[in-house]
Parts: sequence; structure tokens; C-alpha cells
Amino acid sequence: MKKFTRRSVLKSAAVAGTLPLLGKSAFAADPLKVAFVYLGPIGDHGWTYAHEQGRVAAVEKFGGAIEATYVENVDEGPDSERVVRRLVEEGNDLIFTTSFGYMNPTLKVAKRNKEVKFEHATGYQQAPNMSTYNLRFYEGRAVCGTIAGHMSKSATAGYIASFPIPEVVMGINAFTLAARRVNPDFKTNVLWVSSWYDPAKEADAAKALIDQGADIISQHTDSPAALQACEQRNLMAFGQAWDMSSFAPNAHLTAIRNNWGVYYIDRIQKVLDEKWESGDTWWGFQQGAIEMTPYNKRIPADVVAAAEAVRTGLADGSGNAFSGPIKDQAGEVRLEEGALTDGDLHKMEWYVEGVQS
Repeated sequence: MKKFTRRSVLKSAAVAGTLPLLGKSAFAADPLKVAFVYLGPIGDHGWTYAHEQGRVAAVEKFGGAIEATYVENVDEGPDSERVVRRLVEEGNDLIFTTSFGYMNPTLKVAKRNKEVKFEHATGYQQAPNMSTYNLRFYEGRAVCGTIAGHMSKSATAGYIASFPIPEVVMGINAFTLAARRVNPDFKTNVLWVSSWYDPAKEADAAKALIDQGADIISQHTDSPAALQACEQRNLMAFGQAWDMSSFAPNAHLTAIRNNWGVYYIDRIQKVLDEKWESGDTWWGFQQGAIEMTPYNKRIPADVVAAAEAVRTGLADGSGNAFSGPIKDQAGEVRLEEGALTDGDLHKMEWYVEGVQS
């Protein structure tokens, strides 16, 4: 059965040389066209998978009111600009681009297509028709760090990192600060892989960090390969962006689950209600945008209680992952008391005491 839209009707009429008289109700029946641009495959079981679950949640919420499509495996840089431009040409009304490296390409296309609304994940540049959004992953890193501080026998974690941007740096720091509040001798060895998703690199990085003395691995990369390496050596690890326990049921202690659907539903509703405005959104535990996946039964009850105390404190505002005193790698006091502001975090390029980078 052929699907008719406002554009197809107008195109057909132009070809026939006549324009049918259609009322407002016929035009109003068109679904809002929404597109998502993904960095990796939807089957990565991490970052892209979580975004795809958010898209699916939006489809389930709005049904026929929207037409939501996606493009996966889009490299950052020129490739992403071509994809975003094509999505505009295909008539999409709202486009979500879901990786940091899409920022400038998205902005470039947005400035040339002011009638289309754009949303960019993890970036910092906005325009009248382009918003930015992110999740407070660092809150979940603080929960993981608390567990690591209690459970690491070597007082050493390995951290597989993608790129040294503030989002990644603040996660490393939140993890380490939380662990050192439990064990002041705790250290985090960081290994940079210069990739968001490369299972082979991630597995090799995990093995190298383990050989350097880490008995627990965290990551800001997207595949379960590091978890599988830990499973093989009977060690511990944390998943990334979604529950990865099926890949490493013994090693997987917990993971930060990214609930992008909460945001996507909110923003799509605003477009449908004609209330969408450009801005910047940064949600965390409090808004239900992130949560911790079930804790592994190997975690002792008192450690689960300590982790939950951190989580609930961050959720209700009584706790802060970056409260003072905070020292940097050189032992210099960066914050005596109080807490770092969001502005401080957005430009964070230094590491706390205990990070070996």
C-alpha cells in the first residue's frame, strides 16, 4: 500500500498539472518526521544501543504521530555533515545527532536550514534552531567509584578512555574521587584508545591495564569487549551506557544505563505542541535520565548500601560528586570547600589526585 504524505500529494499534483483542494485536516495528518544519527551500530549494546532504545520509546509513546528513522555507523566529520544534509533533503522536521564530533557539522547544516530543528548530544554550541543535550554520566561514575574503592584488592582501577574532552575527564575524576573517599590510596590508571567504539582496541586496553595491576576496569568506550576480557581473568568491571551483564555475568558489577527516551519524548512533545525552543539540557539521576543497572550479587550488602547512599544523595541533591576538598595530580588544592559548578565541569581539563594518565 502506497503511503501518502503532504509532499507526495503536492509532487503528484505538480506532475499532473493540477493541484487538488485539500483541507487543513489532510495536511495535519502528516506525521512529524524525526531522524537520529548514530556513531556506531545499534547492536553495540552500549552508547548507540541506548540511543536506539530511546528512539524506540518515543515511537511507542507517539505512535503514528511521528515517523522516526535512524542512520547508524556514521563517522564523525565530513561524513556526518553529508548524512545530516541528506536527512534535511528527505524532509525531516527534527534531527538528533548523537556524538560529540557531530557538533560542527550539525551546526553548519542548521545555519543553512532554519526551518528544521536540530538536537546535538554532548556538544556546547547552540543556534536558534539547534539545541544541545547531555546526561550527567559522572554521577553514575561516582557510584561505580564507590564500589571500586571497596572491592579492589590492589587499590588500582584501569580506565579505558576515548578522547580527552571534558565529558570524559569529569567521569574519570568523579570515579577516582569516589574511590579515594573509600580508600585514600586508590589510583586510576587511564589508557586512551582514541575511539568511541573499537572492540579489539578495548579488549587490548583492558588486558594491558590488568597487566599493570588493575583488578577492576571502568570504561568510557562503547563495546562489551573489556568486560569479556575481565570475565576471562575472573576480575571485575563496569558496563557502559546499558546493562552488559549478559556478556560477562561474573565480572559485570553494574553499569550506568542511559535513559535517552526521557529526553527524546520531552523534546518531540514540545515540537508537536509548538513549544520547542533552543537551549542546553543536562539531566541525571534526578530526572530519571540515568540509573544504575542491577548490582551483581557478588557485591557485599554493605557495599551496595554505600553505593546506594551515593546514588540517592545525587538524586535528591543532598550529595555532590565534586565536593571539596579536591586536589589535582600535582597535589595542589583546586577546591577547599563547597562544590565545583557546572561551568567548572564543562571546561574540566585537569585530573584529580590519584589519576595516572
